[in-house]
Amino acid sequence: MNIIVRLFGAIVLQVSALAAMSSMAMSDVPPLRVYTQKVPAASQRKTTQRICSLDPIEDLLPPPQTKASNSLLSYLAEQGFTQNQEGSWVCYANDPKKEGRYFTLFKVKQVDSRLIASSFLDEGNLIQGQENRSLDFFMMLIERHMNTSQENRQGIRRYLEAFVSLVKQGKIKPTRRGFLFDQPNRALVLYHTLSSGNLKGTGITINIYLPKS
Repeated sequence: MNIIVRLFGAIVLQVSALAAMSSMAMSDVPPLRVYTQKVPAASQRKTTQRICSLDPIEDLLPPPQTKASNSLLSYLAEQGFTQNQEGSWVCYANDPKKEGRYFTLFKVKQVDSRLIASSFLDEGNLIQGQENRSLDFFMMLIERHMNTSQENRQGIRRYLEAFVSLVKQGKIKPTRRGFLFDQPNRALVLYHTLSSGNLKGTGITINIYLPKS
C-alpha cells in the first residue's frame, strides 16, 4: 500500500512539474491564435506580390489573362509585364511626382544568344520599392536562363545587391564598363546612361548568355 501511495505521489509531482514548465513556456510565447493569424497573411503577400506591380491594390489582382506567346520570356506576363511591338518585355510604372505620366521601369529582350535586362532610374533615382524588385527581376532571369547552382545564385544575389546599393548611394558613376559577376557564363552588370528613348536617366543592366541547347 505504501508503495502505491509513493508511486501515486511521484506521478502527481511529475504532472505538476510538467504543468509548471508548460505554464512558464506559454508565458514567454504569444498566444497561438495570434501566430496562426499572422502566418497566412505573410504567405498571401508573398504569393500575390508580382515584380511589375508596385501598387498594393494591383497585388491583390489575379495574373493578367494574356494570350499565350511562344516567346522565351512569356512567363513574365504572370509578373505583370507586357510585350511590346519590338518583342521586348516591359514593366511600366506611374511617375510618383507627376500625375498621368508613366515610364518604363524594367525591360528585357533577347538579342541573339543573350538576354539584356535593365532597371531604369528616372533622372538617376530609384523609386520606392525598385531596389528589391530589381534584384528579384534579375535573379528570376538568372535562375531560369543560366546554369547556376543554388550556392552560386546566392553569391550572385549578394554581389548584385551590393552593386545596386552602391548605385543608390552614388558611389558608382555611369560608365560603359561592364562588371563580371559570373565567370563561367560571362555574365555582366553595368550602370550606364541612356542613349535612346524619352527617359532621361540611367539604367542598371545585366547581360547574360543563354546556355546552348
